[in-house]
Amino acid sequence: MNLHALLTNRARERGPLRVGLIGAGKFGSMYLAQAKATAGIHLAAIADLAPGRAVDALARTGWPEGQGDATTLADALARGTTFLTDDALALIDADPLDVLIDATGNPAAGIAHVLACCRSKKPIVMVNVEADALAGPLLARRAAEAGIVYSLAYGDQPALICEQVDWARACGFTVVAAGKGTKYLPAYHASTPDTVWDYYGFTAEQLAQGDFNAKMFNSFLDGTKSAIEMAAVANATGLVPPDAGLRFPPCGADDLACILTPRAAGGILDAPGQVEVVSSLERDGRPVYRDLRWGVYVTFTTDNPYTARCFSEYGVATDGSGRYSALYRPAHLIGLELGVSVASVALRGEPTGAARGFTGDVVATAKRDLNAGETLDGEGGFTVYGTLLPARASVAAGSLPIGLAHGVKLANPIAAGQTVRWDDVTFDEGDAAVKFRREMEALFKKEWGM
Repeated sequence: MNLHALLTNRARERGPLRVGLIGAGKFGSMYLAQAKATAGIHLAAIADLAPGRAVDALARTGWPEGQGDATTLADALARGTTFLTDDALALIDADPLDVLIDATGNPAAGIAHVLACCRSKKPIVMVNVEADALAGPLLARRAAEAGIVYSLAYGDQPALICEQVDWARACGFTVVAAGKGTKYLPAYHASTPDTVWDYYGFTAEQLAQGDFNAKMFNSFLDGTKSAIEMAAVANATGLVPPDAGLRFPPCGADDLACILTPRAAGGILDAPGQVEVVSSLERDGRPVYRDLRWGVYVTFTTDNPYTARCFSEYGVATDGSGRYSALYRPAHLIGLELGVSVASVALRGEPTGAARGFTGDVVATAKRDLNAGETLDGEGGFTVYGTLLPARASVAAGSLPIGLAHGVKLANPIAAGQTVRWDDVTFDEGDAAVKFRREMEALFKKEWGM
């Protein structure tokens, strides 16, 4: 890798990359913490619906007082400081920026931001995996048609998984499975923002000291975020979701090559070439030995006896046959690593992962018995969680994507554990995000011959 050299050369020859950040929440703040220390980067602007939050984020992450005092973007560029605004679309249209980062987590906003980048011919790094899971396959196409780079965010688990899959394939291995770890028990699917902190074990003192969002953390716990992230991986790599959704098998780092393999080889997979999330907890709540809660993995195989013998000779952990092995990374640093995407996108013109097809989809599933007339509250809320399904099955069933299951009213009662369908809700056909998603479904149905 030579990204640091490219950044240094860029700064010397043409000045630093001019970066615009949309969203000053947790992920955005983590990027801010490192952007100030990265050669070749000028954080030129931050857009947030509450600019005061950006001021707080700058202070919290160690930027000097007055960093956000620029009156215009031009002023910020001239002074080497940062312009703050609440108008993300106007920021995207500003000519001098080299790359945009969407760290909002809002699916509808993410779609609008990508389409604005397409119009203004600016590359975009999508921390907003919620938007990618909802509409990434079509967003990536629109970006390619506009001649811009659309990229997943390095440091977030989907991009790190895509990197491992690419590594395995570039080495000539056959990828068997790829995914991440998380803390999971079946009961967590019913978790709400009222119960989430008890499951995590956070104290009131810890919560008072951090920038914690109950719905966001609950999305990680109830399985929605795992489903969303694995949809992004499936669409970027072509690895398929399990037919009935993620299984979350308990599995530690030492057992990946035995468990994340096909049933015919002694593992749990329906077939080779799947995404899956492993749990850091046994089903009885005991911790898994050498768990992968914060990490990512890929399992791979070879048909070549010589290669399998090399696995053994070089101390690579394998299953009993010696043919299946695994590579894993025990942790990820989220926004602290985002600079890798910024540099790769802006200087190499290469994404750190991007949708290439519509393979996985995340559908809204009832957390409890829901009554007609109730309003769904979306990801991490009280009413629904996200389930990962093969995209063709989801679209054929008319399932409602989790990214559009917020603020819509139920027309029909839904039993706990049942998938919500488009026909079960009253939605606005004129809503921009709805129209874009419906366009994507129609496009792929045609391509699939449905």
